[in-house]
Amino acid sequence: MKFRKLSSISLQVKISSIYIFTNLLVMIVNVILLLGINNISNRLDMVYQDNLHLNELSDSLTVVQDNMTDYLSSKTSDSLEDYYRSEQDYRMMLEDLNEEITGISFDRMERNIKYMSEDYLEEVSQTIEAKRGRNVEKYRIHYEKATQMYEYINTYISSLNMEKFRNNSEQYSALLQRFRLFEVTSLISMVLVMTSNVCIIISFVGTSIRPLKKLAGSADEVAKGNFDIELLPVESEDEVGVVTGAFNQMVVSIGKYIERLRESMEAERALKERELMMEAHLKDARLKYLQAQINPHFLFNTLNAGAQLAMMEGADRTYDYVQKVAQFYRYNMKKSEETVTIEDEIEMVDYYVYILNVRFAGDIHYEKKIDPSLLSVEMPGMILQPIVENCVNHGIREMGSEGKICLSVYRVEHSVCISVKDNGIGMSRETIDKVMSGTYREEGMAAGSNGIGMDNVISRMKLFTKNEDVMAISSEGEGMGTEVFLYLNDRQETRQE
Repeated sequence: MKFRKLSSISLQVKISSIYIFTNLLVMIVNVILLLGINNISNRLDMVYQDNLHLNELSDSLTVVQDNMTDYLSSKTSDSLEDYYRSEQDYRMMLEDLNEEITGISFDRMERNIKYMSEDYLEEVSQTIEAKRGRNVEKYRIHYEKATQMYEYINTYISSLNMEKFRNNSEQYSALLQRFRLFEVTSLISMVLVMTSNVCIIISFVGTSIRPLKKLAGSADEVAKGNFDIELLPVESEDEVGVVTGAFNQMVVSIGKYIERLRESMEAERALKERELMMEAHLKDARLKYLQAQINPHFLFNTLNAGAQLAMMEGADRTYDYVQKVAQFYRYNMKKSEETVTIEDEIEMVDYYVYILNVRFAGDIHYEKKIDPSLLSVEMPGMILQPIVENCVNHGIREMGSEGKICLSVYRVEHSVCISVKDNGIGMSRETIDKVMSGTYREEGMAAGSNGIGMDNVISRMKLFTKNEDVMAISSEGEGMGTEVFLYLNDRQETRQE
């Protein structure tokens, strides 16, 4: 949780925080060092304060003694006033001396000085009073005693001053050594702090720059056209993390777009190939029709002329036959029509069977079972006639009796089924497999055949429907007839939906 909170902090705040932290750390260390140096300096200054105070105390004691002597010799008011002033100063300095009872010798000596000084001041005061009262004997005794106490106190102060000086000198040397050690420690501390700050800054900058370096490397790969790069991990939620996430999303989007573009191009290429193949098959079928017939245009025009002649002579059956043949060839001559309707194909079969019955004296019985709602469904042209032709040439003609052909159009689930069934000699399983695989080849083309094979029919049906299962052949064996099934997409129903 804490890591996520830190990772969500902006880069500006992080940089500012590192800058403030390092500078604050340096400032704290400097303050600590300055306080330490100031403390040691104060202690060094205080070392000789005791000696200075004792010297001032000794000087003040001497002033009291001198002012007392001046008054005794001159007895002037000025000298008396000087004496009282010096006495007051000396008493104030005595208040600074220690009077507590401790085990420290210096404290005992200060307490003794204070008590002796009070006794001394009492003797001086009595000496002054005896002098003012003209009591020479008393004045002399108090003066001698005060002078003796003065010399003793002064000697005692000097002795204490020497002891303290010796002790303070030792303390000064120790403090000086500590001061030097503190200087070295301070220098080392500053070096360590500065080194730590540099390491912290370098580490932070490295941590911040590392994702940018990875991002720059990945961006360079993308610029070279390599979109199969590994996505960068988003290590933070700051500006760098946002840019990294956006870059990852951009790479994924571009990769998906390129993949879709590639699939679209492949689909378009496959569709184009399918269209070209279908067009090639259609052209091949038309070419074979043209090769199998002698100038259909000329033949169509000739048949029309014959039909007109038969009509004028009153030969109705001849007129009807010639007209059907002309319609048959007219259908074959349609240009640039890649698709027709089931109705068109059935009409073509009707003409074809009629022509065959005229030729073979009505040996073919033709039956239709058509769902009228499916007549407008589209399909490739010239599909049913080759199938009926194969039924006649390879099934019915070799049978030697009346042939039957049943053409059915009906719906099967979401498909339209066209069935062409005959009662011919049937087909073996091996022959059916060869026809379905496109490997069946006729040894000799039957008379009157248009030359369009079943492999061409199957190929064009696959291209048209875009399905593989477009045809099925069923035969129960020799003499049992054959049924061919064609399957179309119900495109009419699709458009209505």
